[in-house]
Amino acid sequence: MSDDTDHAKRALRAELRERRQLLTQAQREQAAEGIAHQLDALVAQLDARSISCFLATTTEPGTQSFIRDAMARGIRVLLPITRADGLLDWAVANDSDEVGIGLYGLPEPTGEVLGPIAVNDVDLMIIPAAAVDSSGTRLGWGRGYFDKTIGSMEKCPPVYAVVYDSEVLDEVPRELHDQPVTGVVTPTRTLVLSPDRR
Repeated sequence: MSDDTDHAKRALRAELRERRQLLTQAQREQAAEGIAHQLDALVAQLDARSISCFLATTTEPGTQSFIRDAMARGIRVLLPITRADGLLDWAVANDSDEVGIGLYGLPEPTGEVLGPIAVNDVDLMIIPAAAVDSSGTRLGWGRGYFDKTIGSMEKCPPVYAVVYDSEVLDEVPRELHDQPVTGVVTPTRTLVLSPDRR
């Protein structure tokens, strides 16, 4: 990784983190409603019966109501669990509101732990991001979990990153290990950016 690219990523992440901190509770709730609407439509469009998603932190566009509604419709939802070796385990979302705290203080499921290959069976991956650009390049939060997961999948399904509207940028710093996403979901729109990424 070049020092310039690393510095650019760190600076952009810090700016985006700060912007997210400034959002009001009403703005967060409105964003969560929009995200649920957009994700419901995407799942229906792709006829996805099994998906992976993530438990949003307080500053991320909320995913919890979407996850509850998807489960109520009979969709199998896998949620990630961080591991010390940089891989992700998975757990099937259930009706329990019990949430654990993962390695980095992030919310994680408390159900039965499945190994990293459990995600190979999903029809759609919904992942967090700090920003996404118009070419499908995703800026994560710097730990590489989702880049490793996507890069190691033999047959990767469509991957959509969830961000706020202002985080769809013209360009984000990119390195060789950064995996492109199929599209991006914001509270107001869903964009297909890199349909032939695999």
